[in-house]
Amino acid sequence: MERLQKMLAHAGVASRRKSEQLILEGKVKVNGKVVTELGTKVSSTDTVEVDGVKLEKEQKVYHLLYKPRGVISAVTDDKGRETVADLFPHIQERLFPVGRLDYDTSGLLIMTNDGDLSYTLTHPKFKIDKTYVARVKGIPGKEQLRILERGVDLEDGKTAPARVKLLSADAKQGKAIIEITIHEGKNRQVRRMFDAIGFPVQKLKRERFAFLTLNGLNAGDSRELSSHEVKLLRVMAETGKIGS
Repeated sequence: MERLQKMLAHAGVASRRKSEQLILEGKVKVNGKVVTELGTKVSSTDTVEVDGVKLEKEQKVYHLLYKPRGVISAVTDDKGRETVADLFPHIQERLFPVGRLDYDTSGLLIMTNDGDLSYTLTHPKFKIDKTYVARVKGIPGKEQLRILERGVDLEDGKTAPARVKLLSADAKQGKAIIEITIHEGKNRQVRRMFDAIGFPVQKLKRERFAFLTLNGLNAGDSRELSSHEVKLLRVMAETGKIGS
């Protein structure tokens, strides 16, 4: 027996937190009856439906995607725009993105049907590093970069300390390339951090997630994560460091 929300996450419906929301909204049935209590436990013999669709157990799959700009980090889009799920037409399992990159941001995104791993990789308490390269308008000085490093006051709270490196500056064109590493995942966080110090982002790309990189991939490409890489991600999520 296991909790219903955990079973939904394991089945690849969504992360555990999103699965809890589906239950509370009355979208889940167990043996034909709507269940809205989060503590409900189910077994492998119970019939579970979400939005009228019976769940089938799926094998866990893990893919690394180089998300292009102009693609939505979602499974579906009510405006008919292309989503990251559309980039996996030959994958039978229901994939969802681990966290999100906004429409105009490109870069590394993990796609999986493992809700538990998704939760641990995205929750800020597990402090998984995510590294971005931003092209910004203007050239920040050392003091502005220190503000990013110390944490920026945003409307939804102060950001955690970040690691920041000025990669290049072009005085003639009035722009700079900056690398920034954070472990949080606030909505449009990197863009808002640079807005807060007066240097708006013109282009943004996530180049690393934990130890994973985009090496060998072009925009729109993907590859399956190895079992060793998945194991390392689990170790990092549980301990904050890569095991031996």
